[in-house]
Amino acid sequence: MTADFESIHNYHERAVFDAVLAALPDHPHLQGSELLADIACVALNRLPPRYIRHAVDFSFYLSEKERNEIEKAISESVAFAFQFVQARAAMRARS
Repeated sequence: MTADFESIHNYHERAVFDAVLAALPDHPHLQGSELLADIACVALNRLPPRYIRHAVDFSFYLSEKERNEIEKAISESVAFAFQFVQARAAMRARS
């Protein structure tokens, strides 16, 4: 018997990737930048991991309040990540 671990992923990954792309119009200078992956990593590291196999199953068990809390946390994490990564890049550029 073998276990199928390929279907396991962090629930926040797709939501954070989407939020980073949605925020990109506010940061047009980052279009196509490798910093977008860094931004996603910083945002994901600020969120608690929620490992799932199927997003539909996870979403089904969330209350409206929990959904709103997750969306708010993702939004705040992505906003922080944009600021943090850009500040670090600016500091490196000055050195």
